[in-house]
Amino acid sequence: MSSYHLDHLQYLESEAIHVLREVAAEFEGPALLFSGGKDSICLLRLAEKAFRPSEIPMPLLNVDTGHHFPELNEFRDRRAQQIGAKLIVRKVEDAIAKGTAIPKPGVISRNELQIPTLLGAIEEFHFDCLIGGTRRDEEKSRAKERFFSFRDGFGQWDPKNQRPEIWNLYNGHVNPGENIRAFPILNWTELDVWEYIRKEKLEVPTIYFSHMRKCFRRNGQWLPVTELLPLKPNDQVKELVVRVRTIGDIISTGMVESRADSVDDIIAEIAAARVTERGSRADDKTSEAAMEDRKKAGYF
Repeated sequence: MSSYHLDHLQYLESEAIHVLREVAAEFEGPALLFSGGKDSICLLRLAEKAFRPSEIPMPLLNVDTGHHFPELNEFRDRRAQQIGAKLIVRKVEDAIAKGTAIPKPGVISRNELQIPTLLGAIEEFHFDCLIGGTRRDEEKSRAKERFFSFRDGFGQWDPKNQRPEIWNLYNGHVNPGENIRAFPILNWTELDVWEYIRKEKLEVPTIYFSHMRKCFRRNGQWLPVTELLPLKPNDQVKELVVRVRTIGDIISTGMVESRADSVDDIIAEIAAARVTERGSRADDKTSEAAMEDRKKAGYF
């Protein structure tokens, strides 16, 4: 009698596919968050494996802050077109024009402005489930998430009021106006993501690999030079060989000095790293409570 054992990546893949199929079975209006970043690239491949040869039974959704890397938006649009998926993009600029997102004086970051933009998209399209690439290893507040994370009628998250998930059983019941955030790769690590990208031979945006870029040093990290973030008199600009580990807005994504120009090089670099993935994000230079407060208000 022979037995079949899944290796580590196969187990994570089967778990994620199970979550995706549960979403398709339980919800009437799901959407998959797709930014073109490495985590959402893996999610898209998992969705293909979960539902092909049928069409992926949900649109792709992206909230564009207007501060995205051009390389990321180009990849996002091209990848959606390649697989024939419907891509919905909702822009913070439009939410500001409508008055649903109100910038704070002197605040350049649009992190908080993503919240009303996303909640507006949920209301516009009557989404009852959003699938995202959140992983527990990213930071402390994300470690409190469940595979099916309940949001109330205001889009708010209460980490102390979540549903038990026993024996891989997920409760997707929602009343009108409520929604679930589903996280199929919740148990994955940054290393798992890159090993899956290697295994599946997935294309990723070029900024994940080493390249020359003008950067300046601020608050202990290298930030890309961009007209969106004015330089201060004491900012020194250098042209460096850098890459990104995690991509946010161009004004907050820290660049890491690196010669990694292949997936194998990135995997070796991550395995030896002593700094967390999101340690290079300026928008994460806040307390755990601040990030959790943003998530409670509707931040993904």
